Amino acid sequence: MTSVQHSAASHAASHNGHGHSHENTVPKGALVMACGVVLFTLALTSATQVGLIAPSPSASDIRTAEAATAVKSRVLRFADGAKGTVVVSDALTGDTVHVFGEQGSGFIRGVLRGMGRDRHMRSIPMDAPYELNHWTDGSLSLTDTATNRVVELGAFGPTNRGTFEGLLR
Repeated sequence: MTSVQHSAASHAASHNGHGHSHENTVPKGALVMACGVVLFTLALTSATQVGLIAPSPSASDIRTAEAATAVKSRVLRFADGAKGTVVVSDALTGDTVHVFGEQGSGFIRGVLRGMGRDRHMRSIPMDAPYELNHWTDGSLSLTDTATNRVVELGAFGPTNRGTFEGLLR
C-alpha cells in the first residue's frame, strides 16, 4: 500500500513556491462594474468636450442672462506687507482699506496665489488691480482686471466670503 505524503515542501510548491495562494480575490462582477463606471465617465466627458452635452453655465453667465448688476464695487490692489501681512488698498485713491495679519490672510493669499499664477503664466504685472463686486443676485465675485478671470467667493463658505465682503465697506 502506498501512502501519499504531504510535506510542507510539496504543499508550498503547489502554491507557486510562496506558501500562499495568488488567486484573484476580487469578484469578476465587481471588476466589470468598475470598468463600466470608468467607461461611462469617459463617454460623458468626451460628449461634453465635443459639444454633444452642454456644460453647466458659470455664475457670471447666469448673472449676464438675468441682467444682474453690481450693487457695490471696489477696485483693489493687494500687496505683501511687513511680517507676513497683506495690505489691501483702494486702486483708485491709493488709500489703505485693510491690513490682514499673518494669521488672518490665509484665504486671501490662497485666492490671490491662484490668480497670480495665471498672471505669471501670461507675463502680466502682479500689481494690476482686482475688482470686487457684490451683485443684485447676492453673489460676490473677484475679477482680475488684467486677465478677466472671475472667482466666485460665495463658493468658499460664509466665513471666507465675509473676509472679502468686509473690503466693500
